[in-house]
Amino acid sequence: MTHPGEQYYPQGVRWDSPIPRGTLPDLLSKAAADFGSRTAIEFRDRPISFVQLKDMADVAASAFLRAGYGKGSSIALFLGNTPDHPVNFFGALKAGARVVHLSPLDGEIALTHKLKDSGARVLVTSSLATLLPTALKFLEKGLLDKLIVCEDQTWGDVGNPQAAIPSNPAIVTFKDFVKDAQPPAAWPQIDADAIALLQYTGGTTGLPKGAMLTHGNLTSAVSIYDVWGANQKAARNTIERVILVLPLFHIYALTVVLLRTLKNGDLISLHQRFDLDAVMRDIEEKRATAFPGVPTMWIAIASLPDLDKRDLSSLAYAGSGGAPLPVEVAKIFERKTKLALKSGWGMTETCSPGTGHPPEGPEKPGSIGLMLPGIEMDVVSLDDPKQVMPVGETGEIRIRGPNVTKGYWNREAETTEAFVGDRFLTGDIGYMDSDGYFYLVDRKKDMIISGGFNVYPQMIEQAIYTHPSVQEAIVIGIPDDYRGEASKAFITLRAGAEPFTIEDLRAFLTGKLGKHELPVAVEFLKELPRTSVGKLSRHELRNQQRQNTQQPKLATGGRS
Repeated sequence: MTHPGEQYYPQGVRWDSPIPRGTLPDLLSKAAADFGSRTAIEFRDRPISFVQLKDMADVAASAFLRAGYGKGSSIALFLGNTPDHPVNFFGALKAGARVVHLSPLDGEIALTHKLKDSGARVLVTSSLATLLPTALKFLEKGLLDKLIVCEDQTWGDVGNPQAAIPSNPAIVTFKDFVKDAQPPAAWPQIDADAIALLQYTGGTTGLPKGAMLTHGNLTSAVSIYDVWGANQKAARNTIERVILVLPLFHIYALTVVLLRTLKNGDLISLHQRFDLDAVMRDIEEKRATAFPGVPTMWIAIASLPDLDKRDLSSLAYAGSGGAPLPVEVAKIFERKTKLALKSGWGMTETCSPGTGHPPEGPEKPGSIGLMLPGIEMDVVSLDDPKQVMPVGETGEIRIRGPNVTKGYWNREAETTEAFVGDRFLTGDIGYMDSDGYFYLVDRKKDMIISGGFNVYPQMIEQAIYTHPSVQEAIVIGIPDDYRGEASKAFITLRAGAEPFTIEDLRAFLTGKLGKHELPVAVEFLKELPRTSVGKLSRHELRNQQRQNTQQPKLATGGRS
């Protein structure tokens, strides 16, 4: 057995099973050819077939090409969970452009950086009052040449607050943008090695970096999951109904749910947001068969007082990812529902796949599972990333595979630092046991994972420093029963300034940061810890906090 853990793989699955790769437009075209009028997406009780989805994406692609946004262009998507996302995602890619995902949860500082860094001069957004006003600010700042606004009422008016669309030559509704768009004589030829997506991540020692994810990376990621789950899918022999409440701008939702479900001809039950009652109706009344979620969602479900009386019998798969899942939550859920929460580890830079737990195999609470087919992982010395550590010894986890990013956009030095040959240094510290199961014990990077979303301390600190009373600030992650982690600010005050409450701080930061970035606690210190050369030290501050705080036991679940 040459690859650790392969002995526990599902029957017939080998580590060296072929991992097909291709392009994302071809993935959708093949799905439309194979599954035709079958429902691909159900949104607000409205079905959209595979052929309809492809046709809408083709119209969008034609309009992008007509407007000059083809090969070499970056097209930013600032959208929530509506069909507008896949239509414009696949449309931009078929036009030969790169997609740039912008998170509606981000604050203006991070969004401005991502737009500037990616070079995207066109932005697709929504008429929703939660999105359009922010998008208009980018136009006012001169960051955009074109703003395309998808009207939310297109998918049925459910009373979501809308923002007025101003009259401006640079602003066009999606309906007018695609009007009379004709397909080109020949579609652009797209190579599997071309960049499909700039997915921003990192930012722990600076601003977020754009991971360059190719068509081949993303299609390989889907294939890895398909190889891993092939036996279970064949045995079930049914059209799955997959709940999609994870945000589509997140790599976990994009790969695990949207791309994989479309490729396999299953049905995506698309929700705009996580609403506990709506999700439970999807399971109990519409008989959903699969629900990939993040720990905050499972915590909410596990907290239902009548969970043991609810009917979850239709669920064949319940998965948790995006962040570590507390062991106790998994235990409560399984005890009340008789369903095991399956989970694994992955990253934005791996297009999600990394590890997973096999259907059969040893029960190892706290483990993130085995490396998936086609993926090689090992543990190396923290002092020398070329030195592989023995079984059971802690170090930094390395990974390589067809799903791993080619590097960071316009960041040659950081790309070089992230790789040892063709092996990517994850920044996660852990170890592998004798059965090939991996465990995480810490992160080298300072990133905080709150509710499955990446939160960057430096971004929060930059915003805190704009407060007139603040002298110095360090932000670190602290345990949070609901989010897994949340941010806490440690502040020294300017001479003569008075302390303020956490409510005051959150009010000051609202608008500058996303809601998920806002600190949940603040502590005022006379002095913040420093390194030997005088730099503020998050590492030392975390060490001080660990001495005073009992860390919760975390189990499976990866980061993205």
